[in-house]
Amino acid sequence: LPALFKEELRHEEAEEGKTVTLCCELTKPAPVEWKKGHTVLKPSEKYRMRQKDVTAELVIHDLTEGDA
Repeated sequence: LPALFKEELRHEEAEEGKTVTLCCELTKPAPVEWKKGHTVLKPSEKYRMRQKDVTAELVIHDLTEGDA
């Protein structure tokens, strides 16, 4: 069976220039690919991805309006 979201992402509010962490939980361990629209996000100074077992996190640094 494929991995499913155990808990969906929640809407987060944050101020421009700050950092926000988005987190999701899966029903079983599986690789997670973070996207913005159709663009796959890659690790960089702006984006940091972490995954441990069934929990995946995306950290977005230096938020701008375009990150919404």
